Amino acid sequence: MQPVADSPMIEAVGLSKFYGDFAAVRDVSFSVPRGQVAAFLGPNGAGKSTTMKLLTGYLAPSAGIARIAGFDVATHRLECAARLGYLPENGPLYLDMTPLALLDFFGAARGMDKARRRTRIEAVTRQCALGEVFEKSISKLSKGYRQRVGMAQVLLHEPDVLIMDEPTSGLDPNQVRDVRALIRELGRTRTVLLSTHVLQEVEAVASRVILIHAGRVVYDGDPTGMAAHGETIEEAFYALTGNAAPPPVTEEPCAPAEA
Repeated sequence: MQPVADSPMIEAVGLSKFYGDFAAVRDVSFSVPRGQVAAFLGPNGAGKSTTMKLLTGYLAPSAGIARIAGFDVATHRLECAARLGYLPENGPLYLDMTPLALLDFFGAARGMDKARRRTRIEAVTRQCALGEVFEKSISKLSKGYRQRVGMAQVLLHEPDVLIMDEPTSGLDPNQVRDVRALIRELGRTRTVLLSTHVLQEVEAVASRVILIHAGRVVYDGDPTGMAAHGETIEEAFYALTGNAAPPPVTEEPCAPAEA
């Protein structure tokens, strides 16, 4: 099957997830084109992680459709997996392995031959600054280094789409700066959906904000467009999520993605 021509790289169409009478997310719709870094924001319990799991196929939706690179996640899992890199917060790692062994294992699992595995492992090791710990047991690494190993694993197969949940969690200021620079660079040619609680990170890396509250999208647009709701992005975040009932969706025009 071929994806729809010129389709968004990430697309949520009326996504809902119910647990009995509780709606974790309800009728969530948005799309992200190639070459854009979009920040996915919301308070704890707003539905961010649930939406990300729906987009990556870790959860099945109660209603709606999730697409990656034009492929329906529910019906074309392998096509989506080949184009997607997913970094969950505190993603699971095999602690008894070294970063080298882990990356080689995942490369082989994805069907990469030895030559390509070697080339890509060298590339992601440089990108994620893992040279100092390359052959140390992951169980002995700091949280920051474990996060970088997870990032390297996500980038290994050169995915077109990256979905990352709190990618700078546990990193020191220098590492945060390096990861932000890497995300900006990746966003030139790839599509990135980035969940974060650090609002300064939005201003540092994102050209788009999707804000979710109580399971619904309440803002979708340029970060500067949030100024209508507060003098700072923090004030706008509070104004849009501080009430018991979410306000109507506010849409702002987004700048077109760079070629």
